[in-house]
Amino acid sequence: MENLESSKKSKGIVTTGILAAIGASLCCITPVLALVAGSTGAAATFSWMEPFRPYLIGVTVLVLGFAWYQKLKPVKAADDCGCELTPGKKPFMQTKTFLSIITIFAVAMLSFPNYAHIFYPETESTAVITEVSNIQKVHFDIKGMTCQGCSEHIKHAVSENAGIVRVDASWEKGEATVEYDASVLSLDTLTESINATGYTVVGTQSIKESSK
Repeated sequence: MENLESSKKSKGIVTTGILAAIGASLCCITPVLALVAGSTGAAATFSWMEPFRPYLIGVTVLVLGFAWYQKLKPVKAADDCGCELTPGKKPFMQTKTFLSIITIFAVAMLSFPNYAHIFYPETESTAVITEVSNIQKVHFDIKGMTCQGCSEHIKHAVSENAGIVRVDASWEKGEATVEYDASVLSLDTLTESINATGYTVVGTQSIKESSK
């Protein structure tokens, strides 16, 4: 009975830790999954969870910290009735090996926003410039980006259009800057490309290049 209760407690702690770790980075995991699945419009589905990320990270650290405390604390040699405890073989889910695997997984999930960009393919300029006067530069204010993966997702989506010269995006500033050939690509098409990712363009501004 004691082993059964201990097993249930371990499963509960592990499940809580995993869910909290996944939830903490779900806003950045979703864009990658959406790209792989070819459903780019779902990229910003969980961007609303970003404000809760610090709390979910805290829950993950506390839960796994407690799990390791329980695992590493000294085991009593006898129970309350004075009977010797028989060690017996523990189920795999109660071993240090399993907890180590869960901890590594949780760390990978929590740090996912830092390396999410590696899952996005490199994009190259597709513009065949006929006249320099056709090149325009536009600044977009974008709502919904929460990590570097979001920036890469927007850059990838915009670069799919013909006529793109350069794309820069910053999730910290919530903006993107696009240089494009206006003779083959319109501002409306660029806006639609960004909105199609699930993020939302909330403002645009043409940038005049200063003459040298």
